[in-house]
Amino acid sequence: MDEELKFFISENCDIVYLFFREIKKDDRNLLLQSDVIKIYNSFINNVENNVLKNSIFENFIYLITELIIRENSFFMSVRDDVGSFLFYQYNLDSTSFEKMCPSSYLFYKETLIKPNKSSDDWTLEIDITPFNREFPKLKEPKTIGKGVEFLNRHLASRLFFDMGQGSRLLLNFLKVHKYRETQLMISSSINSIDDLRKALRRAIYFLNKRPIEESHRDVERFLKTLGFEAGWGNSVYKIKNTMELLVDLLEAPEPQLLEEFLSRIPMIFNIAILSPHGYFAQANVLGKPDTGGQVVYILNQVRALEKELIKSIHEQGLDIDPKIIVVTRLIPEAIDTTCNLYEEKIFDTKFAKIIRVPFRYKNGEIVNQWIPRFHVWPYLEQFAIEAEKVMLAELGNKPDLIIGNYSDGSLVSFILSKRLGVTNCMIAHALEKTKYLFSDLYWRNNEEQYRFSSQFTADLISMNSTDFIITSTYQEIAGVGNTMGQYESYKVFTMPDLYRVVNGIDLYDPKFNIVSPGADENVYFPYYEKEKRLAGIQEEIYKLIYSDNFPQSRGNYANKEKPIIFALSRIDYIKNITGLVKWFTESETLRNTVNLLIVSTIIDPSQSKDKEEESNMREIHRLIDEYNLTSTVRWVGGVTDKRLVGELYRYIADLKGAFVQPALFEAFGLTVIEAMISGLPTFATKYGGPLEIIENGFSGFHIDPNNAQETSNIIVEFFRNVQMDSSIWYNISENAIKRVKEKYSWPKYSKNLLKLSKIYGFWKYTTNLEREGSKGYFDMFYSLMLRRLAKITDI
Repeated sequence: MDEELKFFISENCDIVYLFFREIKKDDRNLLLQSDVIKIYNSFINNVENNVLKNSIFENFIYLITELIIRENSFFMSVRDDVGSFLFYQYNLDSTSFEKMCPSSYLFYKETLIKPNKSSDDWTLEIDITPFNREFPKLKEPKTIGKGVEFLNRHLASRLFFDMGQGSRLLLNFLKVHKYRETQLMISSSINSIDDLRKALRRAIYFLNKRPIEESHRDVERFLKTLGFEAGWGNSVYKIKNTMELLVDLLEAPEPQLLEEFLSRIPMIFNIAILSPHGYFAQANVLGKPDTGGQVVYILNQVRALEKELIKSIHEQGLDIDPKIIVVTRLIPEAIDTTCNLYEEKIFDTKFAKIIRVPFRYKNGEIVNQWIPRFHVWPYLEQFAIEAEKVMLAELGNKPDLIIGNYSDGSLVSFILSKRLGVTNCMIAHALEKTKYLFSDLYWRNNEEQYRFSSQFTADLISMNSTDFIITSTYQEIAGVGNTMGQYESYKVFTMPDLYRVVNGIDLYDPKFNIVSPGADENVYFPYYEKEKRLAGIQEEIYKLIYSDNFPQSRGNYANKEKPIIFALSRIDYIKNITGLVKWFTESETLRNTVNLLIVSTIIDPSQSKDKEEESNMREIHRLIDEYNLTSTVRWVGGVTDKRLVGELYRYIADLKGAFVQPALFEAFGLTVIEAMISGLPTFATKYGGPLEIIENGFSGFHIDPNNAQETSNIIVEFFRNVQMDSSIWYNISENAIKRVKEKYSWPKYSKNLLKLSKIYGFWKYTTNLEREGSKGYFDMFYSLMLRRLAKITDI
């Protein structure tokens, strides 16, 4: 594109010059994509015979993500493809247009903060390019997030190209599997591929003569004489089938065969899940500061993983009880929660526990109070060291898999996996960097409150050091359309006076995998499944919605016949409940069409310990007072029972209402799939996961939280159409239920996650997937940068 674009600009230099002069009139030195496009559209509409229309230059303008103005020079970041950024400079005086390197572009961006910055000033630069040159990578944007599929295709063919080498590595891999001191799969008596082939033939010949329903115990003595230990299956049928898979794999290696065979190997028995921040418990925590969807996610994840582990271990013919522990923070001053308990069994599981480890000051004293997630960084290293001891004692061995949640949990899992040599999985849930505009550039302005310097540094370390990354959606990695993905935002950025990143993440790295979570099917199910519903709490829900005497409530509907739109969320800035209430102040039509029900944990700002939450709650109360919304808006607090919430979704569905999720950004949207599986037509933000969850106009509706009028019109139009034709509500409802059932399931999630863990474990063993070079680089970055930023040595 470069040469063609340069030629066009040179041939049309006058009008291009005029356009950039128009940009300069804006009198800002940093413009976003939307700003540039707005100026451009205004410009071409006011120029006759404009050659820029439908030109390569117009295409270029629409790809600009940000534009910097410094005197008569314009510096542009252009997202020419997913995960690919190019940088250009245009000068008004010379009308020259040139490409520039990322480092030069970031230098000029830094001058927005330090106008007198010299190009001679030394700046630390982070660039992962050298570590990825020889590493296999995906090529097409549509394949991003399908890392394990790519690895199997690419590495299987390469590994088994030399049949001897690949087969030997597979044999050695099978021989390393043990559970404590018990050998699994293959004993030391099988020392070569020829030995393995002969033993397999004899075993299959023997098994063919036995009834397929016989158990492993009936045949294990003979199989042991051939060198086969437990782990192949729990029945003759299963053992034979697994052995035949291996025979086929040795004869003609194929990615699908390899994936299926690896998924059957007994490799994972103990899992440690890290989630240090917030209040992590099973009751009375939802809605407390820094506590929300991640708790629901992890608890459902644990239950699903345990079920899948028990099932797979049984099918492997082993008598082993799996253990899953969630390692979180102990909070002695736990208010009305159980976060002060060192240990807590997880409900609806057989063996899973929550284990709590305290934060400590440098002198060893325990930190008693809750700490915001932005301020946990000084405590995490000591937390990891103490967690390691507790974890080894609880499990009796190293875990087979460590999963880090959020930025803090991912950093702790980085430390633990490095110390223990264990496969590490990162689940970010939400990366803060994309939530706050220019949070990297103006990091110093927000350092006291948000500690972005520590957070973004920890993210870079974790995402580049982990073995694999799980995301809930594609857009979490790579965005959608012109919107940048959360991980993609770490590609090129600068934190002036700290460091600049010229290549911080490669979205085409096969470590990325999309594994979407589900809704708890015992709690969230369609409204019409009457036999499963909780009839005993119907009266309580009626009071929650309509009664003056319900504790922690405000507002009472003047017209109870209007349909209800329902929102369930913490009251923080990103969740945008304040924005939702503002829509009601700005649209009389919306107020006349529907009632609004907001459910949160508290409604009294004085009860909040979070300044951002408190500020938003006060603003909601102000809006209700100023615009007299008490007859159309009801706000209820104190709702933490998830079974009551599940029934509330269904109750609103009985009333033919809808669910609204107005977040400025939502990484995934558990409440969205909970509402949809309940049968509620759902209006949800188009920024984040809901964009993929909902098929717009078919299984729900996308809304723009930044456009109140458009959103209000969408909601009003839906209910007016339903009033004329009730089948519209039923169609959206049924399509929503079908969508969740087909795409978002915890059993499917757990099966895929365990399979991924095994496959990455195999490729780490047989190839250079360990990537010692980059890990050493980020070990150094942790020691020299993050420890200083977090002041780990000073607490």
